[in-house]
Amino acid sequence: MKRGDLYRVYRGSRYDPKDRRVFLVVGRQALIDSAFSSVICAPVYSKYGEIDTQVEIGVEEGMKHDSAVYCDELISIPKSLLTDYIGSMSAAKMTEVNAALRIALDC
Repeated sequence: MKRGDLYRVYRGSRYDPKDRRVFLVVGRQALIDSAFSSVICAPVYSKYGEIDTQVEIGVEEGMKHDSAVYCDELISIPKSLLTDYIGSMSAAKMTEVNAALRIALDC
């Protein structure tokens, strides 16, 4: 598992209308490689707008259709749930994600 990987995760949440959702691993690699049991992720949604904290992704990243990473909705997910790997972000896309995270976190 590495920063920039995309995984489909079964959520089963009453707050999310979908049973499965794609998440992008955005936490730092040192923590991902550690014994810590969870990683920080950003959800991916198929509906998106012109918001600077959303990064558009698509088939090139392993998605079935155009979507966007929502950097304003970070969540910690247990590593044990990140088993359905679907793709990885390019270096250029991760640069966009990093910029969106800086805006979302006001850093």
